[in-house]
Amino acid sequence: MPKHGKRYQQAIENFDSTQEYAPEEAVRLVKQCATAKFDETVELHLRLGIDPRHSDQQVRSSVVLPHGLGKRVTILVFAEGEAAQLARDAGADIIADDEVINRIQNEGWVEFDVGLATPDMMRKISRLGRVLGRRGLMPNPKAGTLVQPEDLPRAIQEARAGRVEFRNDRTANIHVPIGKASFDEQKLVENLAAVMDAIRRNRPAAAKGAFVRRAVLTSTMGPGVKMEPNAALAMQAAA
Repeated sequence: MPKHGKRYQQAIENFDSTQEYAPEEAVRLVKQCATAKFDETVELHLRLGIDPRHSDQQVRSSVVLPHGLGKRVTILVFAEGEAAQLARDAGADIIADDEVINRIQNEGWVEFDVGLATPDMMRKISRLGRVLGRRGLMPNPKAGTLVQPEDLPRAIQEARAGRVEFRNDRTANIHVPIGKASFDEQKLVENLAAVMDAIRRNRPAAAKGAFVRRAVLTSTMGPGVKMEPNAALAMQAAA
């Protein structure tokens, strides 16, 4: 019995799975292989040349994709008083009051895509790290999700426009969505370039040797297409 379905097997016949392609060609192949009946998400997977056991070799930040993610983003904001009203006026979907905070803690509720918070709320939400941390939803200054009240409108606007957070996991890998298979090739290439540019800018000073050791582009149901790591790392975000 094959490991993958017939559609996957047919898709992988369209290219050489052992070859590393230029980023633009990899985007073309991934789109060609995205044949599911729904609009698949295109994802970037990187293996970095860092030692994630060391705190000075962590890669974590965020980037606003020039063409967004192609989906409606649900934004939750941890805020009170005037900051909560600012968030409402800026279009936040959920203002997390004590009831929502307790629901996250006790029920593991995480039905939102982006979590923002003002610094004064950390006293209330620090206990949510176990739930939100593993989903990448815990507000954090490095990711641009822990912001001053006056910056909430900007942060909400960026999240709505397609700001994505990236960070390495315990095996030195990064996984980040760059758009939908329905996007035209140029939009996906520009989103990919924005992510790679941000990752390059966040290279830890302590990292030695090749920074990106493996780069793969894939769609939700499609096979992975290998990219030339150096070519991917050299991509420049549009001005």
